[in-house]
Amino acid sequence: MKKQIAILGSTGSIGTQALQVIEEQHELYEVYALTANNRVELLAEQARRFHPEVVVIANPAKYQQLKEALADLPIKVYAGADALCQVVEAGPIDIVLTAMVGFAGLPPTISAIRAGKAIALANKETLVVAGELINALAQEYRVPILPVDSEHSAIFQCLAGEDQNPIEKILLTASGGPFRTCTLEQLAHVTKTQALKHPNWDMGAKITIDSATLMNKGFEVIEAKWLFGVRPEQIEVVVHPQSVIHSAVQFQDGAIKAQLGVPDMRLPIQYAFSYPKRLKASFDRCDLFSIGNLTFEKPDTNRFRCLALAFESLKRGGNMSCIVNAANEIVNRAFLEDRVAFLRMAEIIEETMTKVAFIQKPTYEDYLATDAEARRVAESLI
Repeated sequence: MKKQIAILGSTGSIGTQALQVIEEQHELYEVYALTANNRVELLAEQARRFHPEVVVIANPAKYQQLKEALADLPIKVYAGADALCQVVEAGPIDIVLTAMVGFAGLPPTISAIRAGKAIALANKETLVVAGELINALAQEYRVPILPVDSEHSAIFQCLAGEDQNPIEKILLTASGGPFRTCTLEQLAHVTKTQALKHPNWDMGAKITIDSATLMNKGFEVIEAKWLFGVRPEQIEVVVHPQSVIHSAVQFQDGAIKAQLGVPDMRLPIQYAFSYPKRLKASFDRCDLFSIGNLTFEKPDTNRFRCLALAFESLKRGGNMSCIVNAANEIVNRAFLEDRVAFLRMAEIIEETMTKVAFIQKPTYEDYLATDAEARRVAESLI
């Protein structure tokens, strides 16, 4: 029987590459559901190619357009946030790939866990916002959470067979982004066009900007805490411009295991689908001879304040990471819309952290309220 896969966010970078994996491994996997936020044309094109049982467009205003585009096919078409939560509960689904961007990925991920579906997690915000809640639900419903981020997949791979060996330190690698060597004076004047030119990875606009500020790496630090059960002080960010070592784990005897590869998200996507097996694939291979030197640097949290703020939110706990995420989504969009300067983004996030009510033991409803409040505060500061 082929594994049935639902892709939340099929028109984004992760979603489109997941479809490439499914196409290459078509004897093992089949698309059950595809969802998107606004990109109707591409979603319809994907539906025609992969013939899912269901498609969902999150924006209800786009429903009629999608319905008409697929009128000649026996594909169920739905719209809205509630439909996203309902579709992942469908009986035949084996794996839900959560590739949506932002806080919007949290509710359908919770629904999928409660329905007993394996989670291939590419939506950072799910664990950033509500890691404690997600871990508790995953344990309650005995659902595996398989990391798709290249860094967390690398750590996951390094830990295979090491169940009885405590982690001393996680070495989370970062490319440093397009502004790694810029001074504070230079950062004050960078543009979105410059920020969108990531040196190694091809990603969506939101994540690319987060990579330029190093907030993306800060979110990965928070994810690592929840995925691997380590303390904040056990996570060390290492700037590695070549992006060959995707991350590493140091054990209590001092040994370090690292996972190396080309910067291609299809490998961690496929590994999440096939775990614990490794499948033969056509992806490019890592040629150490052509790479030459691998270099490593400490991150500068004075120039890249967002990384420090993420660590601070993790240490404070409660709903603080939820506040940081919401504020970041607002300033990220504002930067892309030329409404805020590059360095001002971190300042607004830090101010929002002081203005939104702190809750030590938040419920799901608290996370929703915190997210809404933090967005209002951040927007008012722009």
